[in-house]
Amino acid sequence: MHAFKLYTGEDNASHVLEGTLTLDRRTDVIAVHFKESPPHSSFDWHDAPEPQYVITLAGTLEFTTRDGETFIIRPGDVLVATDTAGSGHKWRLIDDAPWRRCYVVLKPGATDLFARKE
Repeated sequence: MHAFKLYTGEDNASHVLEGTLTLDRRTDVIAVHFKESPPHSSFDWHDAPEPQYVITLAGTLEFTTRDGETFIIRPGDVLVATDTAGSGHKWRLIDDAPWRRCYVVLKPGATDLFARKE
């Protein structure tokens, strides 16, 4: 399963890794909720409010870190958002669809199952 991980580096900046999610293990979560943003939406600099999976159901987005790292999220991709401190990231919708997503909040201390692309 295709995934990107946003994390806070030792430089206190958000960074991104591309990889997959481990499919043969489970992890602990505490909440699930859904959200929709209208087409052409964007959200300026922010950190993740808590470690979470963001599963994109519809919409194509460009994410950017303050260091200029960019990546594209498409339907079916999973964002592992763990950059809960630091310089943050921003996003913008780059197609004409709304962004429909599911947030799955990880239990504190739970493994995020992200595996870096080799």
